Parts: sequence; C-alpha cells; structure tokens
Amino acid sequence: MRKSSSVSGAAKNFVGMSSRMVEMTMHLDMGQLDDVHFVGICGMGGIGKTTIARVVYEQISSQFEGSSFLANVREVQEKHGLVPLQKQLLTEILMDWNIAIWDAHSGVDEIRNRLRRKKVLIILDDVNRLDQLKLLAGMCDWFGNGSRIIITTRDENLLTCHGVDKVYRVEGLSHDEALELFCLKAFKNDNPADDYVELSDHFVNYCNGLPLALDVLGSFLFGKSVNEWRSALERLKEVPHQQILDKLYISFDGLEEIEKKIFLDIACFFNGEDKDYVMKVLESCGFYPDLGIRVLINKSLLTISRERIWMHDLLQEMGQEIVRQESHEEPGKRSRLWLYKDVYHVLSNDKGTEQIEGIVLECKREDEQLSAKAFMKMKRLRLLKLRNLRLSQGLEHLSNKLKYLEWDGYPFKYFPSTFQPDKLVELHMRCGNMEQLWKGIKPLRMLKVIDLSFSVNLVKTIDFKEAPNLEKLHLEGCTKLSVVHQSIGDLKRLGLLNLKDCKSLTRLPNSICDLKSLKYLNLHGCSKLQKLPERLGDMTGLEKLNLGGITTRQLGSTRLWDFFLLSRFLLWENTNPLVMMLPSLLVLPSLRSLDLSYCNLVEGALPNDLGCFPSLKTLNLSGNDFVSIPSSISQLSKLEDFRFANCKRLQLFPNLPSSILYLSMDGCTALETLAPRNISRQFELENLCAVNCKRLQSLPDLSSSILYLTVDGLTAQETIPNPLGTHTMRPSSLTFLTYLKLIEVQSKNIMAFARLTSYLHYLLKHNSQGLFYPGSHISICLVGSEIPCWFNYQSAGATLEMQLPPYWWTKKWMGFALCIEFGFQEPLSDSSTILCDLKACIAPDEDLFLGRSTVQISKDMNVTSDQLWFNYMPRSSFTCLDMWEACNHLKVTFSSDELRLKHCGFRAIYSQDVDEMVLCGKPSENLGLPCNHNVDKSKRSNRVESNESGNLTDRLPSKRPRMLVDPDTETHGQKDLKE
Repeated sequence: MRKSSSVSGAAKNFVGMSSRMVEMTMHLDMGQLDDVHFVGICGMGGIGKTTIARVVYEQISSQFEGSSFLANVREVQEKHGLVPLQKQLLTEILMDWNIAIWDAHSGVDEIRNRLRRKKVLIILDDVNRLDQLKLLAGMCDWFGNGSRIIITTRDENLLTCHGVDKVYRVEGLSHDEALELFCLKAFKNDNPADDYVELSDHFVNYCNGLPLALDVLGSFLFGKSVNEWRSALERLKEVPHQQILDKLYISFDGLEEIEKKIFLDIACFFNGEDKDYVMKVLESCGFYPDLGIRVLINKSLLTISRERIWMHDLLQEMGQEIVRQESHEEPGKRSRLWLYKDVYHVLSNDKGTEQIEGIVLECKREDEQLSAKAFMKMKRLRLLKLRNLRLSQGLEHLSNKLKYLEWDGYPFKYFPSTFQPDKLVELHMRCGNMEQLWKGIKPLRMLKVIDLSFSVNLVKTIDFKEAPNLEKLHLEGCTKLSVVHQSIGDLKRLGLLNLKDCKSLTRLPNSICDLKSLKYLNLHGCSKLQKLPERLGDMTGLEKLNLGGITTRQLGSTRLWDFFLLSRFLLWENTNPLVMMLPSLLVLPSLRSLDLSYCNLVEGALPNDLGCFPSLKTLNLSGNDFVSIPSSISQLSKLEDFRFANCKRLQLFPNLPSSILYLSMDGCTALETLAPRNISRQFELENLCAVNCKRLQSLPDLSSSILYLTVDGLTAQETIPNPLGTHTMRPSSLTFLTYLKLIEVQSKNIMAFARLTSYLHYLLKHNSQGLFYPGSHISICLVGSEIPCWFNYQSAGATLEMQLPPYWWTKKWMGFALCIEFGFQEPLSDSSTILCDLKACIAPDEDLFLGRSTVQISKDMNVTSDQLWFNYMPRSSFTCLDMWEACNHLKVTFSSDELRLKHCGFRAIYSQDVDEMVLCGKPSENLGLPCNHNVDKSKRSNRVESNESGNLTDRLPSKRPRMLVDPDTETHGQKDLKE
C-alpha cells in the first residue's frame, strides 16, 4: 500500500492547490462509506483539472482496496479504442497482468463482476464522450461501497448525462497565485526580479489566471533579458503562443459546425456583451443560440456572469487566430473583420470578397472617409454592425444575404436600390441621415425588428404590406416624421410600437386599432398629435400605453379618457348601471401600465369609475391639474406603482388599494396630509417619494417595510412620528436618504442598528420582486457616539485600512457596511457633506478607486450630540471588480470640510451575515452593539486587522461551512494548475 500524504504536504508543491483540495474534500465526502460517489472536475483546457486529480489521487489512493488513474482517455481512445483502457483499469486495481478482454462489451462485464465488492478509486482523465463513461464506469453498482470515481472533462453536459451531480467547476488562479506561479517558472523564485516587475504583471494579466499559459510563458522567458521580454510581449499581441493555442484548440475542434460559428462570432464580435443582445443577433443569423450557447458553456468555452457573455481572453485570442489563419496576408479573404486597420484596408483598397460573413466595427476616426465599393464583392455578408462609418461615395450595393444590419449614423438618405433584404431579420439604423428606407416596395417577409430611432430626417415610413412578420417598430425621436403608413394595421404580429417624441406627427391611421397583438404603444411627447384613433379601445391586447405630454388642449377635449373608452360608454353621468359597468368589463382589460402624465387633465377629466383597467399595475398621472383623484382608484386591486408628482392643485390624498408598493407625490405643493394615517398597517408600501411637498404637515406611521423614503423639503419636523413606531411586530426597514433633518433622530444606537440589519435582511432576501435592485445604497443617520462592535474593523480618525482574509471576495460577498462618528463644529454651515471613498491598494503607492458614497447633513439636526452615519455600499456599485477582487488590502477614507470626523468602522457583508441578522425585537446583546469588551478608542491604530481574529468567518456557528470552503462560490479562490 502506498503511504498516504497529508493535504498540505501533497499540495504544497503546487501554487494554490491547498484551497482546491479543500473543495475536492467537500465533494468527495470521504466520511460517507456506504455510498459510491461520482465526482466531476470541469473547466476549460489548461485550467488544472488533471493536476488537481493527480494530487487527489496521491492523497487518498491508500484509503482504497485498489486504485487506477486512466490518463488522457480522449487521446487513448482515438488511437487505440477503449479496450486497452478497460484492461489498464482492471490491471492497476487487481494487480493482475494476465487479464484478457476481447471487446469493449466483454470489458464492461469484467469490470462490473470483478470490482462490485471492492472499494476502489478511479480517475478518468480528459473524458470527451459519453460512451467512455458508460464503458469504463457505467453505474454505481459496478463498484463496492465507499468507492469514488473522479472524472475530468471540459464538457459539463457529459457529467449531467451520466448522472454526476457533484461537480467541481475549476476557476483560474487569482492574481497573486498567478504571479507566484509565473515567477517560479520565469525566475525560479516567488517574486520577480527588480527590473522585471512591470513586465511580469503584463504577462500575468495576459494569461488571465490560466495555469497552462503561466507555465508555458514563464518557462519560455526564463533566463532572457529585459529587451527579449519586451519583444516577446509585443509578439504575443500579434501572434499567440502556439503551444497554448494547441491545448485550447482541442475544445473548439470537437464542436459542431454551427457551434463553431457561434464561438467565432463571440470571439471576434461579442465577448463581454449583453447576453440578450448577443442571443438576438445570433438568432437573426439562424444559429439557434439557445442550444449553441448552452453547448459552449457546458464545454467550458463560455460563461455567463452578470447577464453578459464572457470568454476567457486566451480562448478569445484563439478564436481570432483561427479567423486570421484563413488568410494571413489578406484580411479581405477572412470570414470576420473586427479591427479598424483590417476594415480600413479592405474598404480603402477595394479588397472585399465573398469570404466575408461579418463586420463589426465602431469607427472612432469620424473625419476619415472610406470607399463603399468593396461592399459590392461581399456577396455572403450576413452580419453588419457599424457605428459612425463615413463613406466618401454613395453606397451602391449591400449583400442580399444580410440577416442582421445595424448601422448607427448611416450617412445616406436611402438604401441602395439594388438591395433586396428578403433575408433580413433585424434592421437597426439609429441616428442616421435617412429620409426613407427605400422607394417602392421591398420583400421583407423575414423582418422582425425595425429601429430607426432618432433618424431626424425621416419623413415617412415604408409600406408595411411586405413585412407581415414585423414584431417591433421603433421610431422614437424621428422629429420630422409626419405620416405613418395606413398599412401598419396589417401587422398582425406587431407587439411594440414606439413613436415617442415624434413631434411632427399629426395623426395616426385608424388601422392602428386593428393591431390585436400590440402590447406596448408609446406616444409620449407627440406634441402635434391632433387626435387619437376613435377605436383605440378595440386594442384589447394592449398592456402598456404611454400618452404622456399629449395635452387635452391639443385633442380638443377635457376628457382624454374618451379616446380609449368605447364611444358608446362615454356618458359618465348616465345613471344606467349597465352603462356604468360595461367600460369596466370591456375596455382594455389587459392594460398593465398607463402613462397620462402632463396631459393637462383638470378636475372632472378623470372618470368616477376607474375600474375599467382591472389589470393595471402602473399608473402615472403626474403633472396634471386636478384637485382630487376619484376614490374608485381603490378598485385597482393590482396597482403597485402610482405616480402623481407635480400635481400642484391636488389637495386630497386618494384612497389607495392595498397592493401599492411605489408611491410618488413629489411637488404636490397643495397637499397637506397623507391619509390614511396608519398607511403602513394597511399597505406593503416599499418606496415613498414626497419631495418638495411644502404644505405637508405630517407623515403617517411608517413602521413598515419601506425600502426607500425621500421626503426632501418638509418643514414640519415636529409632526413626524417615531419612524420605528410601536404598533407592529414587523421589523422596521426604513431608509432615509438626504435631508436628514426631517427624521426624528433617536437617542440610542440600538434602534438604528436594528433597523440597519433588518433593512439588509429584507433587501437582500427579497430582491426577487424586481422593484428594488439589490444594488441600492443604505444611508441612516442618528444620535450616537459608539460604533457597534459588529463593525469588525475600526480605527480612530477618518481613515481605515483593512487586510482582509484570503478569498474574501466570493460569490456570497454582498457589499460593505461602513460607519463614521462625527460632530458639529462652529461656525455651523446650513448643510454639510460627508464623503466616503473606498480604494483597493493593488500595488505599493498605487490605489484603485472603487466607489464613493455621500450624505448631506443639515444643521437643524441635534448639533449638541455626536452623530453616527451608517452606510451600506452594495457589491454592484463598485467599479473594476475584475481588477481588485483578489486584492486583500482595502482603504476607506471619510472626509468633510465642515464636520469633525472621530472614529470609523467597516465590515464586509456576506450572505451568511444576512442569514444571521436578527430582527428588531431580539435582545440587544445579539446585535453586536456597543458593549464593555469593545475596542478601546484610544488604542486604535489607522491600520488594523479584524478584531475577530483576522477572519470574517470565525464567529460563525461551527455547523456552518467556513467561507474559504464554501461550495457555492462562483469564483472561489480563482485557482488552478495546468492539466
């Protein structure tokens, strides 16, 4: 039996391996001896899957009755088939060199019969086909209890199909780990030589955490001069290292043809772009991206993070190199063009060819004009995305194969007369000089989207008869557009029509009312529109209607509602119950959003019965002149977002349905009270805006789950009740932003801290509603002079530096909580500002700015006592995450010209912190509030370690996994070694 190695002993020879072994230990679950476990190790080529498997094998193989490491399964099968692998597996485990296997199926019987009662460890390395798994380790009952089968692969879908539910997805090395590995190869030392520091950083950044690349390049540069290093770096920008590309190419070579096209399009055009946008373009090209993108993700060639599609830099470089190799000397003979120099070469020298399928380019040299003649030879061009490309001559030809065309700033009045866009799926021509698309009728049966937004010279639309499948029509900001073609009524699939700010549009064709599929109609700002179609109420599928800025004076009526209620039901005074009921039942039953802001609606313009919109969720009546809102608004049982800001004559607060979540009443200068008084006990109100309501004398009890409260401009501070209230068992989740004089400040810290923790709990646990982004800042100010010891980094003064634990920036990191104690000083300013800047110390004497938060402090606050400002900065608010997440050294600086800043505190917030946050009703000793064992202020230094033994997780319950071994982390440790 082989002598067992310790975890640290086996891993110490590999950079970053110890943390990876912790991950693997969790997945292997060696304490469960009654079960057979299959464990997958998945990741892109060169990320270190094989190395991890080998280290695991060395560590634990002695704990099994037999073990086998089948290396390079893919390569061995391609050369010799699976029988030699079956024979090797049995030979290594049974130590029998006389095993005979005649074919793969008899090999299955041999493995199953001879190993079913043995506790074995099997490594299947570099698996790329499902039959390899079925014929080498098909089922759990092939092996004895306690067996472990580890599979390394680039294709996660193979693991899913084989029923492997424990998968370790290997991420790249962190910057520090990458630098260490690179230096070990390039200098045989942990650190770079003095003259090579900057160059080393460039190479490490180029490798982007890929162990294979760090190993290859570091070994290549060993012993070379500084000038040779510089030359090598410049050459890499033009010609990638072939040994690295060869390793990565294996994954690409195994793709189907359509998946290769998707991969190359993303590598050349769309890396880092919005996922929905990329999917839309690829769908237009006929590539079935829902399936293809999933395949690329499963094969570790793509990831999706923060709703964007990402490809490792070296994979992107490999893809671009594949395209360059189509023609080394002539860019015009390549399938894709994305570099300005290549597009310039092709257009200026008329080098277009049929090989070109796609061009994506944003021109930054607007003064340079190129020739359009080269487009005549691009017969197979399917994708064209240009911005600000100026051409010296007229455009005479565009490919009839085009499926996706996006040309912002198109310089001509029309499309070429020869252009036959019968395969075009999406057309985006924003901010161009086009007066009309073309003269006459063109075949447009494939066209689904037209976007001509901000084409200020556009005077009329096309005849839509030849575009029967059009789904979206964007004409926003087409200020000269005066006519929409009558044929628009033929568009049976049209779901969106955006005519916002078409200021020359005087009328709409009546046929628009035939658009039964239309869900969104935007007429906001159509200031010359003389009337609306009489049958607008026939558009029963309409869900969102925006008529903001269309005044009743323009329409010649005081009842704008008349235009979208059936004409036979317009007599509001009619006492016939049936007549009064029918509008509620028959008119726009699907409408979910209605914007009638700034329509000059006066008192009486609103119907007494607002129940005609039973599905309404959003209603905007801002900027109108009515005095009251009909009480029937309470019948809108689904209404969540109600806005009546700047209704300066409004005196009576309406009765609202209990479904209201967002309420905006900014600038209602005549409004004196909010009713009902106990609004928070009836409603789930989460967002209240009441800025510049100068006559408002009181606020109701707001002890509900309000997430955002803006009440700037109130003057009656004495009438504002205790914001925590006393009537409810629900935790307070108030957020007071700016003009803190409006808050009745508490004299004890406990309530504010409870409110802060409760807010974080509510916000981070309930952000799925979609109304409040978890990137919201929190800002609370109150009387107090002791920073809670919950802030586990503290310092005297206004500056605090933290050395955070390794791997602090995991997926479960939510953001930072900060606190500053401050006092007032003479002379008092009317308003004072505190700034909070956060920086990452990424190198000696080099700080990277991450984000800033501010608060305005009024002198009307209690100036005799010190104050505390609590501030939460969410993860999503910080910049350059990819550059500093691996940095453990952070610095917080508070500053104010008018206030005395005394002490500050900091804490990194994780999801487990949210889980453990207690609610306001719990005892104060559980909240981490000021206590007798808190840090002595006089002994604090400006650079501190955590007062929790330097680890944010030390105080967690023992049953909870430590942060460093969290199996759910997205970028855990950013670590690995080459395969």
